[in-house]
Amino acid sequence: MAVVAQTADPFAEFSTERNPLNVPWAAWKAAYLSDDGRVVDTMQQGASHSESQGYGLLLAAIFGDYAAFDLIFDWTEANLAIRSDSLLAWRWLPEGNGGVPDLNNASDGDLFYAWALVLRAQREGYPALMDRARAIAADLVAQCVVLAPDGSGRMLMLPAAQGFVHEEGVIINLSYYMPLAMREVARATGARALATCAADGDVIMQALSQEGPMPDWIGVGPQGLFLPRDQSDRNGYEAMRVPLFLIWSGNTNHAAVAAQAAAYRRAGALGDPDMGNNVTVFDRASGAVIETSHHVGYAALAALVDCNTASTAGSAIPVYRTVDQAYYPATLHLMALIAQITAAPECVPI
Repeated sequence: MAVVAQTADPFAEFSTERNPLNVPWAAWKAAYLSDDGRVVDTMQQGASHSESQGYGLLLAAIFGDYAAFDLIFDWTEANLAIRSDSLLAWRWLPEGNGGVPDLNNASDGDLFYAWALVLRAQREGYPALMDRARAIAADLVAQCVVLAPDGSGRMLMLPAAQGFVHEEGVIINLSYYMPLAMREVARATGARALATCAADGDVIMQALSQEGPMPDWIGVGPQGLFLPRDQSDRNGYEAMRVPLFLIWSGNTNHAAVAAQAAAYRRAGALGDPDMGNNVTVFDRASGAVIETSHHVGYAALAALVDCNTASTAGSAIPVYRTVDQAYYPATLHLMALIAQITAAPECVPI
């Protein structure tokens, strides 16, 4: 049987008994992972989606928790891998006997799912998992990568196969761009267009950073960037992931990280996370805070981003907990801790 070529494992520390995040990972599983392998988002009708399954599978791969990995993988393959291609349907709802109301995919869910498969395949030499990752990556490029309509020659990754190409231009979500995942999946599977998308997306992020933090959604048309007419010019629950993913990818000095940090500081968003004023949505034009939350995972993002632009070591990332936290902020909190350890060691929580 063929063996997958082994490469350096950036998460090797987490798959041993010395894993510094064993307790948070156990808490995450207890709170959000069902016995059958479904990652449950209680704030979204108890749904499971390709994002949650992809995030969960990646975390299980990082931590070398292959019992959890197998549970998540088996449920996802049985319930979301039901399209005619290799991509995942984006959402499963528990109503009735449970099911998928919409076969469209979500490219970030597919990307994280493929990255998890690559990580375990390389770590353990599982060619079947690498084959599955290759199939996903190939269809992600075929279905979701398009040429920018502005004449730049740049490649764009659509949020999904359907619904984001319009007469006025292409709509993208830059929080779906996880540079490290795109590069690693491209390298392992040969889907080089994903790495090209990561590089081209960086150019767009740099340009948008001159105006403030990243928007949740942005259009690319023949004349350049534009705000989609059905979207507000906000930096919120989507775009908050952009600086996290940049830091995790080693791009700690990126302009988008600095722009997000500046927004947090202007808003005074770096106080006590237990006060319930953790910023979640900014108006990009004015910098005004539109929404806040009691979930401390959002404070973890702010603290990590702030530390990466500060002149002193140490960060105010709060202690991880799942009590009073929904799936999404708790998962971002755990990812922030992974990013801190692997890419920003100077931001150790203090």
